[in-house]
Amino acid sequence: MGKILPILLALIGLGGGVGAGILLRPAPEEVVLSPCGDGTAPAPVQAAPDEGEEAEPTTAFVKINNQFVVPVVAGDRVTALVVMSISLEVKAGQTEGIYAREPKVRDVFLQVLFDHANAGGFDGAFTSGPKMTTLRGGLTEAARIVLGDNIVDVLITDIARQDV
Repeated sequence: MGKILPILLALIGLGGGVGAGILLRPAPEEVVLSPCGDGTAPAPVQAAPDEGEEAEPTTAFVKINNQFVVPVVAGDRVTALVVMSISLEVKAGQTEGIYAREPKVRDVFLQVLFDHANAGGFDGAFTSGPKMTTLRGGLTEAARIVLGDNIVDVLITDIARQDV
């Protein structure tokens, strides 16, 4: 009897878990093929959102892979390093195109960041409102040159300065 009880409890627990999984399974999605038989489904008809229900988002966020490291140079030597993470707010449905052009975006962002550093933008109180506004404006302008009107805004999500 002592060996049967743990086995019986394990079987009851397993049965309860399977039963809960079956009961809580989401409903299957309905797939409608187009009348042309080309395998694509027609676009679903979207009803206006009811009170309390949110509409589909019109923008998405794309995190640029890897941080940006910017040297701060005074005279002939590096005096500090600024490390930052940047995300882009883009029009909905444009994220794949952004990732495809990421090397070009990184290149223009680095140029803006180096210019900002050379102009003294990372000296002193580098996170002050006017300096950050100038930096965001330059990054947004550079992003629009590469990506067009798909860019809504540039977000600086992390920034740190390490004096050397």
